[in-house]
Amino acid sequence: MIPVELLAVRVDLQSNTPVVLLQELEEPRRVLPIFIGAPEATAIAFALQGVVTPRPMTHDLIRTIIEDLSATLDEVVITELKEATYFAELHLSRGGSKNVISSRPSDAIAVAARMATPIFVSDELMEAEGVELQAENGDADANPEEVVSEFKEFLESVRPEDFQS
Repeated sequence: MIPVELLAVRVDLQSNTPVVLLQELEEPRRVLPIFIGAPEATAIAFALQGVVTPRPMTHDLIRTIIEDLSATLDEVVITELKEATYFAELHLSRGGSKNVISSRPSDAIAVAARMATPIFVSDELMEAEGVELQAENGDADANPEEVVSEFKEFLESVRPEDFQS
C-alpha cells in the first residue's frame, strides 16, 4: 500500500471532466489521476477549502453517521482499475470490529478529506497507472502548484479512455 496525499481537484479542459490528483508521499512521488463526476469534485473541493454549507452534504452526513456510531474511518484505499472504473474501500473500526466497505474513489476521498483520514493506493494500481512528473528544473521537491501545472500539460494530451486496462 502506498500512502498518498490529495494534491488537487482540477478540470481537464479537453473533456471538461473533473480529475482528482493523488500524489505519493515518498519518492518517486507519482501522481494517480482519477476522473470523477462534477458533484464529487465539488464535494472534495469544498472539503479542501473548508467550505461549510447551510445543510450537510452527503459526505458530511456520512462523516456524522460514522462519528455518531462511535466508529473510526481508519483509512481509504484505492484498490484497482477494472474496465475503466476505479474501485476503493473505506476501512472502518468500531468496538474492536473491523469493516471494509466498497466505495467509489471520489466518495471515499470526499469523506477522507472531511475526516483527515489517510489515503492509500494499492502498489499494483500505482505501478500501472501512476504518472511520474518531474519539475522542469529537476527538483524532486517541487511545490504542489508546479506539479499541478505540469500535470495540466499532461492532461491536455490525455483522454479518460487512455486509462482503460
